[in-house]
Amino acid sequence: MSSAPTPSEIVSDARWLAQALDPASGMVRVVEMDADSYRSASFLDDRMLQDQHFAGIVPWASVAEALPEDARTDARWIFHIGHVGSTLVSRLLGELDGVLSVREPRSLRDVAMLPAERRAAFVPPIQKLMSRTFADEQTVLVKATSFVSEIAPELVPPGERALFLYAKPRAYVASILAGENSVRELSALAPSRTQRIAGRAELPEPTSAAGAAAAAWACEMTALEASAEAMPNRHLAWADFDEILDDMPGALERTATLFGFAAPAERIREIATGPLMGRYSKALEHEYSPSLRRDLIAEAAGANREDIDSALAMLQSAAATSPLLARALDRAKES
Repeated sequence: MSSAPTPSEIVSDARWLAQALDPASGMVRVVEMDADSYRSASFLDDRMLQDQHFAGIVPWASVAEALPEDARTDARWIFHIGHVGSTLVSRLLGELDGVLSVREPRSLRDVAMLPAERRAAFVPPIQKLMSRTFADEQTVLVKATSFVSEIAPELVPPGERALFLYAKPRAYVASILAGENSVRELSALAPSRTQRIAGRAELPEPTSAAGAAAAAWACEMTALEASAEAMPNRHLAWADFDEILDDMPGALERTATLFGFAAPAERIREIATGPLMGRYSKALEHEYSPSLRRDLIAEAAGANREDIDSALAMLQSAAATSPLLARALDRAKES
């Protein structure tokens, strides 16, 4: 195909992913996908363009106008704090019949970064575009980028369903310290997180990587807590990723029930014990198992015990003046 699709082609089904949005120019980039493309893609941000998918640039207004008034808005959603297995969970649920799993499209990030007064015009069309499937009996499962949690109440219509994924602060901080890339990411994201958490909690300047990781946990968890507070008429569930790993079949069954997915017990067992559990979900060519994850976290926790203890004490102190942070710590308290 050598030309951009028409708006009617874009809105008809999931073939044309609304991958990126440029509100300034009023254009949207659409990328041609099939079921296998969605299944294999870890992320649908600009990294996917390296795989030479055909992309077209079309006016956003024409796409939004082509969406039917009664178009579906029933996508299910996963929001998370980052580094808590959201890619794995979305991959596993995407193995169920009738589930189209869509992981981190850049367009959601583009919308989330807009001021609220500008964002309002983009959200209803995005809800519809993210709910398109290849067949009527399919349902979309969208896994958003972590900071998109800030606009979860706008993305999930009343009556619809979302899973909030997190980890306890000690496990989260240790998991960040266990990876060189995740430690570097802390510095890159620190300025935006400082802006985002303003008004939710007041944290001191971190003096260690553990402190920076604890601050990241506080930012992302208070975003989820604030969103949940603003979503009383949705079906929400919270899940600790480490508890999921302790009982993956049970966790998949509970989540499938939340989302209304058909999930026969035998199929759940096959998925929960299948090859995806032994691969790094963000890059399936690499081996990465729950036991390896536990070992790496335990090693990082032992090597950084003093810094982690100090970072967690900082969170407890900050929670004294932040109801959202206090709620997050209570939700994620050690058993």
